[in-house]
Amino acid sequence: MKLTRWLGNSVVQAFLVVVGLIWITPLAGLFLSSLRSARDHADGGWWTALTSPGQLSFDNYTELLGNSGMSQAFWNTVLISVPSTVLVVGIAALAGYAFAWLEFPGRDRLFLLVVALLVVPMQVGLLPVAKLFGELGLFGTIPGVVLFHVAYGLPFAVFLLRNYFAEIPREMLEAARMDGGTEWRIFFQLVLPVGRPALASLGIFQFLWVWNDMLVALLFANASSQPLTVQLQSQIRQFGSNIDVLAPGAFLSLIVPVVVFFAFQRHFVQGVMAGSVK
Repeated sequence: MKLTRWLGNSVVQAFLVVVGLIWITPLAGLFLSSLRSARDHADGGWWTALTSPGQLSFDNYTELLGNSGMSQAFWNTVLISVPSTVLVVGIAALAGYAFAWLEFPGRDRLFLLVVALLVVPMQVGLLPVAKLFGELGLFGTIPGVVLFHVAYGLPFAVFLLRNYFAEIPREMLEAARMDGGTEWRIFFQLVLPVGRPALASLGIFQFLWVWNDMLVALLFANASSQPLTVQLQSQIRQFGSNIDVLAPGAFLSLIVPVVVFFAFQRHFVQGVMAGSVK
């Protein structure tokens, strides 16, 4: 507020517009590149399409979707990201409510264990989990990748939702219990609606992390279950200069998380700002 009064609203708004343009320029360049042919890329940079719009065509996307490897990788990414996000949010919501408002033996010690798991690096568990998945027949499968993401996403998710649910006024829950509400009914009809901003924020974080992951998928997925990030990395290794294939694939991989973020932007902001203003 002090900066706004000192510089004036117009200056601050102009600065934010410039920052926004700088941020969106690479995205616009990638999109225009994905609409140009290999010959057009050889003749000049993506900015030449601004003066020659005849270069732009959706033929690259048609060929990309017709490529069985890329289309399968896209659906593999969806099949990995969506269950990983839903399971983490659902399980963490139940555990967060239990840690916040239910009394049971060892509650505090179990929550302390959850907090301790936050400091365990993901790389520590890669080889042991890979050996375990190999014995269980899950190595190289989509369920195996999903289970790994769920296991390593739960500690932070439980910690976040437990702290958020703990801020719910006790009087509200006691009133619901006095009215005859069971714990399940209170959870679904009271706690979840109140915790919607935190749930949306957690869902966005988890979805973006899983969608953009390559390390876990590179180790635990095989050729038939690899997501888009691994497929693009393979394309770059084999056809490093084939930008008419890589650009639409990269833009498709990028635009889905952007759409998800803006779709839940309002709840995300509420969740991030929760508790910052008393």
